[in-house]
Amino acid sequence: MLLPHTKYMIGQSGEERSHTNLRLAILIVLLFLIDLPLRSQQGPAISVDVKLVSMLTTVRDKHGHLVNNLTKDDFVLEQDGHPQTITYFKRDSDLPLTLGLLVDTSMSQRHLLDQERDASHAFLDHVLRVDKDKAFIIHFDYEVELLQDLTSSRPKLEAALDQIGAPEFSNSGDNSSSGGGSGRGSHGHGGGGTLLYDAIYLASNEITKKEQGRKALIVLTDGVDRGSKESLRDCVESAERADTLVYSILFADKEQYANHGSYGGGHMGGGGSGGGHRRYPEESRPDGKKILEQISHETGGRFFEVSKKEPIDQIYTEIDEELRNQYALGYTPEKPDAIPGYHKIHLVTKQKDLVVQTREGYYAAQ
Repeated sequence: MLLPHTKYMIGQSGEERSHTNLRLAILIVLLFLIDLPLRSQQGPAISVDVKLVSMLTTVRDKHGHLVNNLTKDDFVLEQDGHPQTITYFKRDSDLPLTLGLLVDTSMSQRHLLDQERDASHAFLDHVLRVDKDKAFIIHFDYEVELLQDLTSSRPKLEAALDQIGAPEFSNSGDNSSSGGGSGRGSHGHGGGGTLLYDAIYLASNEITKKEQGRKALIVLTDGVDRGSKESLRDCVESAERADTLVYSILFADKEQYANHGSYGGGHMGGGGSGGGHRRYPEESRPDGKKILEQISHETGGRFFEVSKKEPIDQIYTEIDEELRNQYALGYTPEKPDAIPGYHKIHLVTKQKDLVVQTREGYYAAQ
């Protein structure tokens, strides 16, 4: 770019040229400074930070048996209807496991706590690998309390589980403290309630979201939420953003519900929808079983119901087996497919008679 006044430099004296050079240098700096705001007015460059989208996947045959001999080429992946290329694939489950156990200690569960505690002791002892996996324990009723923060210490986890069978839990729903908690404290409201949605939200948002590797929550409850601040949509979204599977175990006291029909009550919450969100219909008396099925299905986990034919210790064995036979997949969306908000994932196998279990979608960061 030609600069003004450069033609007067020819034929000048040394002192004049020196002054002219100084003026020229000042002029160049001024022009540079003037050009900066002009550049900013042209608008910032649009840049999308495209990150690897990861998912844990379980595959079963038509008889319900786990299939663990597939390769990357056996899968077909789409995001929002657009084909995607799987760039990360691992058949074994050697990745570290972060496991959260969430136990409903509300009044409706008080006769089941001993069974839940005993089965949980055996499960954690079997599934957690020494120096590799970690777990935490939360109980929820009218509050959500972290009984044991994330740890690999079996003695600490055993001690936290023992608290679940303590006498104070038989009085859940009054205004006394549930006591004995450790770690990050509690969250909740006074009075009766079952803060199921709050428990899942806090476990995902405050603990598993910060961890790497495989992450799962196991929720023991009758599926009834009463009094949560967070909505059903909020709790599902928090688990999805934290890349966390939710395994729901419906363990209901049949005598407690003998005169109440289905396992319902509480509120769904979160009926509104916005950009990048899904809409959940309002329902005055939702079915607890359907809610747990929905939470597990959307996050890529699995729903179980305790019964005489399938007792809780057998369910724990199935979850253990599933956690040991997962595929870890990942892909990087094309930039046009990586806009912020919720994106649907559709994963199938080329072999038509196989059933794929994985999460339904993910939230791309802003």
